[in-house]
Amino acid sequence: MSSCRAESNPDVAAAPSASSASSAAATVHKPNVSFCQSCGGPTKLAVPEGEEKMRAVCTLCGRIFYENPKMVVGCLVEHDAKVLLCKRNIQPSYGLWTLPAGFLEMGESAAEGAMRETLEEACAEVEVLSPFAQLDIPRIGQSYIIFRAKLKAPHFSPGPESLECALFSLDDIPFDSLAFSSIYVTLKMYSEDIKLGKLNFHYATINKRQGASPSDPRGFSVENHYKT
Repeated sequence: MSSCRAESNPDVAAAPSASSASSAAATVHKPNVSFCQSCGGPTKLAVPEGEEKMRAVCTLCGRIFYENPKMVVGCLVEHDAKVLLCKRNIQPSYGLWTLPAGFLEMGESAAEGAMRETLEEACAEVEVLSPFAQLDIPRIGQSYIIFRAKLKAPHFSPGPESLECALFSLDDIPFDSLAFSSIYVTLKMYSEDIKLGKLNFHYATINKRQGASPSDPRGFSVENHYKT
């Protein structure tokens, strides 16, 4: 577990900024495995017999390499009608705000991973309340699961990967300074749900525009949005 710095928890206000998203064209993934992990031989791109997708295939031993999307998990922590955000201390998107989230580790459930990431990035122990959103980003091979959670104790402080942590009211969420499209979409959905008086579970696909930076608010479009 990462160490945490002791720090007071002031409420931070930042002016929101509305941004529109543009459509992104779909892309075909090309494997990037250059050498076989079994025998060290070079690979080639080929469609294996009986399949339809391009794979990296070892030219010596014939091993086929399958690349699968990465799972990212995180928490939307609610406290006193505010949400907890962390300012990133690492790249990408250094200095921008995000929900505490990160890659799921082997041997843990999605909820366990989300709580671990929150403890590491915000030194906050939380209780998961319910799943809130699943967001797939096909172009970069990531799938996000975000859980609603609450603080077990009214304490948080920045971990090594965070410059600072703060609670934001809905009107003060810094939409012009968010780190990732997934966080932007999650917080927009949450804000709309709260204003309408009903929290939903959301599923959507985020289509990233080729060449767009992770934090570009106009670098993606949202499609296939379902809520229950």
